[in-house]
Amino acid sequence: MQRPQPIWTKSFISLFCTNLSVFIVFYGLTATLPLYATGILNKTDQEAGLLMSIFLLSAIIVRPFTGKILDLAGKRRMLWISLALYLFCTVLYYFIEPFGLLLVLRFLHGIGFSIVTTAGGALAADLVPAARRGTGLGYFTMSTNLGVVLGPLVSLTLIQAYSFDTLFIILSLLMVTGALFSLMIPDNIQASVKSKRKLSLNDLFEKNALPVAFLGCLIGLSYASILSYLSIYAQGKGLLDMTGTFFLVFAAVMLLARPFTGRLFDVKGPQYILYPGLVLFIIGLIMLAYTDSAGTFLIAGGFVGLGYGSLVPSLLTLAIQSTQIERSGYATATFYTFFDGGIALGSYIFGMIAAAIGYNSIYLISGALVGFVFILLNLMDRKKQAAKVPRKLESL
Repeated sequence: MQRPQPIWTKSFISLFCTNLSVFIVFYGLTATLPLYATGILNKTDQEAGLLMSIFLLSAIIVRPFTGKILDLAGKRRMLWISLALYLFCTVLYYFIEPFGLLLVLRFLHGIGFSIVTTAGGALAADLVPAARRGTGLGYFTMSTNLGVVLGPLVSLTLIQAYSFDTLFIILSLLMVTGALFSLMIPDNIQASVKSKRKLSLNDLFEKNALPVAFLGCLIGLSYASILSYLSIYAQGKGLLDMTGTFFLVFAAVMLLARPFTGRLFDVKGPQYILYPGLVLFIIGLIMLAYTDSAGTFLIAGGFVGLGYGSLVPSLLTLAIQSTQIERSGYATATFYTFFDGGIALGSYIFGMIAAAIGYNSIYLISGALVGFVFILLNLMDRKKQAAKVPRKLESL
């Protein structure tokens, strides 16, 4: 019996560590900058939400072009260039305090984020064996999952024990480490297909990935309620000191389930992951809306982590599998363009909703959006099944 090709190669581990550092910084700043804006800069909750929206706005603007950029310049080279920009922006948080300049910094930081995450995802798709892509990309997404917990946990601990200046220094040192890991990725991975320099619509979006990307947009829209406002919501409930533990539970269940869900995706199919994931995500959001104790708060984190954590890597894998491997960069860019768009839109809209009718309402609305995704996914599956029936009849 032939042994399966390994996933955890030196190149894969290096890319994993680089992506981990990127997302620790991303989630760490996402969890703490709203507190920085409201507590240190004396800004409103809506202005604090702009820090996330402007970051993702730049990512959304640049993201459609990243597939073409990766083809022309090379995935590894663009990973290095975007890491340098991302690191430079991380260092600048220590020096910039005026809110207007901070928004400009967030815009530039989002550009680096959009390219580095697209390049990382495309490289990961090239590095893992094709027959084990669901498992391999699931493992790679664990670096993002670890960032979900380590980012807020480390960042919130640092600002409570020390200061925001200390936080910015630690995050900068972490990004230096992540950039060094990227230097260990060899230049023997699948090369990009030679591409014409003329830009076309096909270079901005992978059309085969659009249906899945739209579902990712709605999931991102729902997740924005947690990503941008959980720390403020928890502070209002007297649970700010439990926010780090929330993300710890969030990530722990994702990491425990990841090896099984990735294998189940490859063996049984995506529907065995997506439908249960949607249901668990809805339960977690509803529990979060009605939380009145630390116990309920943490249990909600478990449900959200298990649901959301199984959805995003599965949807990303579906987007990449919808097209040829040489267009993995385009599929990755298309998925993240829509996903980031959902988060950016949610970060702004939920800020207005929270200001008008309260924070618990945004989690109920998020749960309803995930329920809508469940319905859309079911309709898409039925359409696929209906399309297969005529083909079977023709073969008879």
